[in-house]
Amino acid sequence: MAVLSSSFSSKVLDIRTSFHVILPEEFEGRLPVLYLLHGLSDDDTSWLQNSSIARYANKMAIAIVMPQVQRSFYADMVEGGAYWTFLSEELPALIQRWFPISQKKEETFVAGLSMGGYGALKWGLNYPEKFAGIASISGAVDLVGLWKDDASRNREFTRIFGSLEELEGSQSDLVYLMNQVKGQSNVPEILQICGREDFLYHYNVKFSKQLADLDFDSSWIEAQGTHNWEFWDYYIQTVLEWIETKLKK
Repeated sequence: MAVLSSSFSSKVLDIRTSFHVILPEEFEGRLPVLYLLHGLSDDDTSWLQNSSIARYANKMAIAIVMPQVQRSFYADMVEGGAYWTFLSEELPALIQRWFPISQKKEETFVAGLSMGGYGALKWGLNYPEKFAGIASISGAVDLVGLWKDDASRNREFTRIFGSLEELEGSQSDLVYLMNQVKGQSNVPEILQICGREDFLYHYNVKFSKQLADLDFDSSWIEAQGTHNWEFWDYYIQTVLEWIETKLKK
């Protein structure tokens, strides 16, 4: 695989930012694409530095795009950059212009860990017509509940979302989003993974049950493990295998 790094000026963010892309060294035609999102304390290099994603992807003819979004929770921040608009509009347009990436729904996927698992679900549920699959590993799937349960997040979440009342029932509230798109025929398949010792485990269990109750095409995997790279490195392989199976269909 080839690993490419790009630093460029974002018109949406009005700053220079970056992304990394993994590409097969030999391929024909346009490539399926996985947008792979980072966690809260990470950046666009973290998957490459802390996991063997490039080696795992070497078995597949797929492009993997890893963008930089700071600590934005993939939102247009109240005090900060418009990272949601950057992710959902500017970034894919640039990637499709600069790289031989498929624009077909059945060849487009999004995944992430922790904050990135949340971001993957947010993107896929807001734009179900664009993705064949969404994968969340150790995702922060219930920000409303997390904010209510953990007052220490008040300062950061206020800077991002404004207030708890503004977050709840918005396009950044995954529980609200799942109820908005339930029953639609174009909703992507969802793969949700979390470790039993993860501090986000009980939120993920509740979210997986809500998906099942609303008849989403979803799969739930739980296993021993906590909120760390050992778990994420292992289960990104499961995500890639899941994507490969869907591509073969």
